[in-house]
Amino acid sequence: MLSKKMTLAFVLLILASATEFISSDYQSDALYAMKVKLNASSNQLTDWHLNQVTPCLWNSVTCDGNNVVRVTLPSLGFTGTLSPRIGELKYLQVLSLQDNYIQGSIPPEFGNLSSLTSLNLKDNRLTGEIPETLGNLLELQILDLSQNELSGNIPSSFSNLSSLTDISLESNKLTGVVPTKLYEVNRYNFSDNNLNCGGNFSQSCESSSSGHGGTNKSEVGAIVGAVIGGVSFVVFVVLFLLWRRNHYFRETFHDVPGEYDRTIGFGQLKRFAWRELQLATDNFSEKNILGQGGFGKVYKGVLPDNTKIAVKRLTDFGPGGEEAFLREVELISVAVHRNLLRLIGFCTTATERLLVYPFMENLSVAYKLREFKSHETTLDWPTRHRVALGTARGIEYLHEHCNPKIIHRDVKAANVLLDADLEAVVGDFGLAKLVDVRKTSVTTKVRGTMGHIAPEYLSTGRSSEKTDVFGYGIMLLELVTGQRAIDYFRLEEEDDVLLLDHVKKLINEGRFNAIVDPNLANNYDVNEVEKIIKIALLCTQQVPEERPAMSEVVRMLEGEALGQRWQEWQNAEISRRKQYDIMQRRLDFAEGSINNIHAIELSGGR
Repeated sequence: MLSKKMTLAFVLLILASATEFISSDYQSDALYAMKVKLNASSNQLTDWHLNQVTPCLWNSVTCDGNNVVRVTLPSLGFTGTLSPRIGELKYLQVLSLQDNYIQGSIPPEFGNLSSLTSLNLKDNRLTGEIPETLGNLLELQILDLSQNELSGNIPSSFSNLSSLTDISLESNKLTGVVPTKLYEVNRYNFSDNNLNCGGNFSQSCESSSSGHGGTNKSEVGAIVGAVIGGVSFVVFVVLFLLWRRNHYFRETFHDVPGEYDRTIGFGQLKRFAWRELQLATDNFSEKNILGQGGFGKVYKGVLPDNTKIAVKRLTDFGPGGEEAFLREVELISVAVHRNLLRLIGFCTTATERLLVYPFMENLSVAYKLREFKSHETTLDWPTRHRVALGTARGIEYLHEHCNPKIIHRDVKAANVLLDADLEAVVGDFGLAKLVDVRKTSVTTKVRGTMGHIAPEYLSTGRSSEKTDVFGYGIMLLELVTGQRAIDYFRLEEEDDVLLLDHVKKLINEGRFNAIVDPNLANNYDVNEVEKIIKIALLCTQQVPEERPAMSEVVRMLEGEALGQRWQEWQNAEISRRKQYDIMQRRLDFAEGSINNIHAIELSGGR
């Protein structure tokens, strides 16, 4: 359980960052309430999660900046009702829910959608009266409530809709008189109701070429002329593009776009031009390199609006380069969580693949633990504990809330970045299929970094969620010790190159204090450090099936279920140790392997 001081600090951090996300938060809540009310099934709106930073990357949601402006959910078979909280989306311009089975009434709160220009609720099972409040939608241009079971009068407030150009109310159970102003719109349809129009009445229930809203001969001529002009322009553009393709000379800074990406929905991602990123990074200057790994180099950049970015310049592509890259970009773009690095955009040319991310001011956990300058401070214990929890939540999201699930394959302190508030942001996820890792010096034939790779992945090359759990366990030990996962300098003092073996040895020797990073200067909670080490050892068990899932890890970090799981691990270790001793006596080994240890009693004397 978190201490009171840590809890207060955590709350303060949340409050400090609330301003940045307040717009997205209330919109996320309103949209999620909409999802619940619509009775969305388990395979509908699967990426609509409250724990995401913004709803702007959700399917069927379009944003302008951080503001939701379009929600389009036609023909999805929803059987629920309309949520009144939709009225909170004050920037919403288009709402399309036609051709579903939505029941109940139209909430009066819809009248609060002051920016709405189009409302389409056609072909549902809506009942009750049309709310008078819809007359407040002064920006509304298109209104389609046809083919429902709405009753009562058409609200007199509809006479206020001065921007309205198209209204369809046909095939309902409406009664009374149609407001005269509605006959002045370009297109209208009030047929198949019990309204006072048609028959012996002066106004028709439908607009036509001879009625109000119809087109006269001059208008028809103008339209025909416009169509002919438009077709001529299209023909000209097509011929010009064909000529340009046949006379194209490749230049250094031009993009070479592929056709494949046009079939992929990238949500809010921006496709950057090569020249744009070249200028932002000062021609990919060496002085702007933030880091280098198996995927290539990462450069700091600044866009013309002074937005700081990090540009990952990927290398070593195999066959099917651009198509594979775009598929992977699409996969990464839908993974949005507070503790995952958000992809801003991408760039492709004939020879380049680049990903664009927001710049993380505090770089990585590895940097803060081991490479910080003398004038900087290392991470204090409350921050390390918060990093452990945030990282666990990010990986849990990749494993259990993404469809398809994403396996990171290289969880380590260097791939956990820190934002301005020192909150953990997991990066480099979903990239394993993008590059040929055979040429990198930091990986084996499988994807990963030595010291972090799970034994079964190293031996078979098959990865799973449990390989990420192993890497996460090693990262926890990095947080506690401040040391690298593999350190050849330790050979000068002992035989333990691997951090995991080193920690186990110190625990067996009762040297608990020697485990903790000296930079913490004894300013840490002993019980929390003990908890983190226990979780790390559970995560790094040899047998993958015995490791906890990341959702279990999150619960254990929050103070749940660790005691029982640890006791089971200790009992299993005692049993394994007895079996090992029997085998050792039979084979007459001179000494035991450091990889087979006694049951660890962290709660014992130190």
